[in-house]
Amino acid sequence: MEESTKENLYGALEAVLFASGEPISVERLAQACEAEPSAVSDALQSLVAAYRERGSAISIQQLGDSWQMCTYAAYAQVIQRAMETKKMTPLSAAAMEVLTVVAYNQPVSKSFVEHVRGVDSSSVVNTLVEKELLMEDGRLDVPGHPIAYVTTPHFLRCFGLTSLKDLPPIPVLNSESPGELSQEKTQEQADEEAL
Repeated sequence: MEESTKENLYGALEAVLFASGEPISVERLAQACEAEPSAVSDALQSLVAAYRERGSAISIQQLGDSWQMCTYAAYAQVIQRAMETKKMTPLSAAAMEVLTVVAYNQPVSKSFVEHVRGVDSSSVVNTLVEKELLMEDGRLDVPGHPIAYVTTPHFLRCFGLTSLKDLPPIPVLNSESPGELSQEKTQEQADEEAL
């Protein structure tokens, strides 16, 4: 095999394994890279040796007939700290809006959240699922049977709630009660009639 073709195959295998995050069989890798399975196996072995030789934190491991890109166990603690930090980052205004919509209306679909907010909310919902503040809860019994999203026990802990009943009431935009408004209007009408 020519050197440039080998380099292309190495790059393609690295890209697929990195993007997948899951074990992939040699046959599937060969199909994706349009190469012979034997060439893929040889390239994977070369990549393993190259990572080891340069002391990389990344390795490619064989799991039966499949291969997966991963990190060495020596870096587990630092990765765990980084992931915990990521989960503990403050919530954006958009995330708070989505949480509010879901908490007060659950179970809801992504399209419901988007309808209420007026903007695409898919990535925000996915981030909140990743942070374990929202979770999938089956499918809604409406046309298309979209995935239903609800808040989690972790959501309750984060916001200091024992149950959803502890959510504060939704604020009313106008501070005057409907009775006060109608009484005020009636007084205005009476004043106009007196003129």
